[in-house]
Amino acid sequence: MSVKQLSQTKTSKDCAARVMETIPLVMRAIRADMRDQGATTISVPQFRTLAFLDRNPGASLSEVAEHVGVTCATASATIERLVQRNFVDRINDPQERRRVILNLTEAGQSHLQQAREHTRSQIAGLLDHLTEGQILQIEEGLVLLKQVFEQVGDEKIM
Repeated sequence: MSVKQLSQTKTSKDCAARVMETIPLVMRAIRADMRDQGATTISVPQFRTLAFLDRNPGASLSEVAEHVGVTCATASATIERLVQRNFVDRINDPQERRRVILNLTEAGQSHLQQAREHTRSQIAGLLDHLTEGQILQIEEGLVLLKQVFEQVGDEKIM
């Protein structure tokens, strides 16, 4: 192995460690903010479900469960709460009797947008003290990180 390869390996491993240390901290802050919004809003799993359905209209219950990382029974309970709040429409698939088709309602889309805006505002508040250069560094790093993980797609990392 060349010095360049060894250096790159160490650098990518160090970077991976920083990603694994940082992402949970970011998610913890987002979850805390969502909990602080009060009982009139949605839980993090509900938010993730709405966001998934926003990106994947017509998804099935098993697809939601896989995305959120829960059992189908847990996903079903989450969907039931969202249906009761008129955030999700659940209809039986005419071609496959055991499959349900899930879509956001207008109220679900609106609530998702409001939750996103509120959380964006809170995150922006955390970044307010940074210089323009520091914000640019974060932006550039996040763009690169997003590109890397978009290439991975649905492949398993572990």
